[in-house]
Amino acid sequence: MSIFGWIVMGLIAGALARAVVPSRNQGCLFTIVIGVLGGLVGGALATWAGVGDGISGFNLGSIAIAFLGACLLLLVLQALTGRPRLHR
Repeated sequence: MSIFGWIVMGLIAGALARAVVPSRNQGCLFTIVIGVLGGLVGGALATWAGVGDGISGFNLGSIAIAFLGACLLLLVLQALTGRPRLHR
């Protein structure tokens, strides 16, 4: 997959993960980075668990793996930095 494909998949996976896991409003670049890193984490975990080949192209399975990795990454970031505060 090309760099452009990774960026698009990262944007999709990161946006889905940020919709599910509450986080601070960081912007589009942060969303892409979380999605791409989530894809790497999710792909490594999926390969290690024997679920599949990890990220193997731009398809629904790859987006799902990247989404789960991005959610896990956001939860770890929240645990390390503290929960986002809600403004009243």
